[in-house]
Amino acid sequence: MKPVSLERTKLYVRKHFRQIVGEILGPKPGHVDWLVDTGERRTTICGRQIEIWQLNPQDNEATLSAWAAHFRQHYISDEHLPLMVGGTGLTNAEYLRQTLLPDRTQPPGPSLRSGDFGEILVADYIEYVLGYWCPRELRYQGRWNRNDSTKGCDVIGFKFFADGQPHPGDELFVYETKSGMAPSNSNRLQDAITDSDKDKLREAMSLNAMKHKFVERGAMDNANRVQRFQNMADNPFRRVNGAVAILDDEVFEQTDLTIADASEHYNAANIQLIIIKGPSLMTLVHALYDRAADEA
Repeated sequence: MKPVSLERTKLYVRKHFRQIVGEILGPKPGHVDWLVDTGERRTTICGRQIEIWQLNPQDNEATLSAWAAHFRQHYISDEHLPLMVGGTGLTNAEYLRQTLLPDRTQPPGPSLRSGDFGEILVADYIEYVLGYWCPRELRYQGRWNRNDSTKGCDVIGFKFFADGQPHPGDELFVYETKSGMAPSNSNRLQDAITDSDKDKLREAMSLNAMKHKFVERGAMDNANRVQRFQNMADNPFRRVNGAVAILDDEVFEQTDLTIADASEHYNAANIQLIIIKGPSLMTLVHALYDRAADEA
């Protein structure tokens, strides 16, 4: 029998993985096409490459409306929305603005809006661009206080070498995100790197919380997918960390990315550094939240 080449094996695994993930994920949202790799790279003081991505929103009503619905569904499903609005005397839009979505003007609502926007955009990136399974809605649904951020790792993605038994080629991707949508003295990429180092302690608690929510919902297949990554010693896998800064174009131009240093990170050998920049991002954030409420 002719031996199977390594390349053919990789192609089979990629195809099989897409079939597995296709059962979990929906189609790629249209706004993801507005996120483009510029090809530009910067080098940090510690010699690591920073990828520069550009978010280019277009004046496309259908895509913006779908993006707002996608955004809203992180906080509550369309199925549950009328049930939760019932008895409150509020419209869907009023309920969302007063009960679920971070406040537009009252601190810390605006900063929470920009933070959630960045996390969700990065989750879209690792799910629809990189091909990881990223069950992120669990992070936002069920908040007791709409103006209080959810604790734990910002974005977690999973990639499986093949369905079935754990494989050392499986990957756990943990991203820390920081948004910078107004000029400040803070280097948001360095902030993301520094806080990413804390994920060494937060990872186990975040995975446990995610698994617990799946168990509560009776989604045992998903709970088992998370469980596969809870014991690296007995079931080895590859851990990848990421630090991402989502920056308004003006902030990007004022930030010296080259001084960022990830050399002391606990997973320094496997950390990815990314910038996502775009024009008038806070205006976009508020517009998405407005649509998310008004079109519910």
